[in-house]
Amino acid sequence: METTEPNPSWDADANSEAVDAIEAAVGEVTYRVWGADWCGDCHDVLPDFFAALEAAGVPNDEITVYEVDENKDGEGVEEYDVTLIPTVVVERDGEEIVRFEESEDRPAAQYVGERLLDSDVMA
Repeated sequence: METTEPNPSWDADANSEAVDAIEAAVGEVTYRVWGADWCGDCHDVLPDFFAALEAAGVPNDEITVYEVDENKDGEGVEEYDVTLIPTVVVERDGEEIVRFEESEDRPAAQYVGERLLDSDVMA
C-alpha cells in the first residue's frame, strides 16, 4: 500500500518523545495496521506513523498491514472490530494494549507513543 510508505519529510526530532516510546517497545509489541490507498484519512495519517516506526527502528516483522476495500472488508476486520480506517492495534503477547482509530484528535505516532508510556499499558 502506498499509504504505508514513510513520509520522508516527517521530523523525528520534533517528535522525539513518540519515537523514544515506540523504540522502547521494540521487541515487546507488534503493530497491526488497517488502511487503504483510496482512504483520504489513511493518506493523512499513515505515512507519518510509518515514518515514526522507521525512526524508532521497528522491524518489519513486528508490523502487519491489512488493506481494506471500499466496503470496509478485509483480513482481520471482523476479528479486530475495525470500523474506521486507519486503525492501528498494538499488541503485547497477543493482547491488545493500544488502539488508534482515525477519529483520534492527535497524530497516530503521538497517540501510540503516549499510550505506550502509560505505566499501566507496558506494566
